[in-house]
Amino acid sequence: MEKVLLRNSDLNVSRLCFGGCPMGGYGWGEVSKSELINAVNQALDLGVNFFDTADVYGLGEGEQTLGKALGKHRNRAIIATKFGVRVKDGRTYYDNSPEWINLAVRESLKRLGTDYIDLYQLHYRDSKTPISEVIRVLESLKEQGLIRQYGLSNITKGDVNELKQHIGKFVSFQDEYSLATRINERDMFKLAQKLELTPITWGSLGQGILTGKYDQDIKFGPNDRRSRDIYINFHGEKLKNNLKIVEEIKKISSEIGKPIPAIAIRWILDYIPNSVVITGIKNKKQLESNANALGWELSKEYIESLDKISKEVVLI
Repeated sequence: MEKVLLRNSDLNVSRLCFGGCPMGGYGWGEVSKSELINAVNQALDLGVNFFDTADVYGLGEGEQTLGKALGKHRNRAIIATKFGVRVKDGRTYYDNSPEWINLAVRESLKRLGTDYIDLYQLHYRDSKTPISEVIRVLESLKEQGLIRQYGLSNITKGDVNELKQHIGKFVSFQDEYSLATRINERDMFKLAQKLELTPITWGSLGQGILTGKYDQDIKFGPNDRRSRDIYINFHGEKLKNNLKIVEEIKKISSEIGKPIPAIAIRWILDYIPNSVVITGIKNKKQLESNANALGWELSKEYIESLDKISKEVVLI
């Protein structure tokens, strides 16, 4: 199993991370909890030890499902969850206040059925709480043994100068990145280097468009967020361009005998050194297909051909 040690930490994680957003039970079509639980157990057997979730996924249901799935095998897993997004009276907002962090971590621990969180991640900045104050609280949680390390997610260029004053505190950062979405590419490299953070990609299969399962006529049901125009990977000109990338992946797949999703994942792993790729997983079939990305490398020719077609059709 390919693993990477998160920067400035003792967390040795699989480079494929089991994405827990579908565990929230809403927004990704039909999801079977029993199939999810089976997939988690299969992941552990395959050597995938890194599991990512958030307190807002299904308003806590995602954490509960992950905790139930891991059960007595919790010590074999590295659990990452997130804080900072709140929902009240149908309104979503960000809260990084010390009061909320202290409450949120304890609620997450209960839902996960564990007494510690391996990687506690700031989901989104709230634009008013200084990062130094967030760090103060997170350091206190470390001292109490409630969390082992802490990371970042969805940070912006405006956060960089503030974060430069605290290099070595956060160990990782998450951002959206794939062959279909490369607008964050400079940050994936720059932040990893300047802030000493391990890059972790989400949306790594473009919400599924890079799996090869969809075509121009795809229709999603009401319980699938991808039906909304805001999920541009599946609509209009962006969909057409994404399908051009998929055709190139299919060609490589036929030549090397690897699943289409595995090639899209492998490209990230080879293109961004020491990165971790999150993929949302709903069942064992998806897990096994994605896990095929590990243990080999794309040739330079294939990396460059995918890079070329991607840059021709997406924003960099």
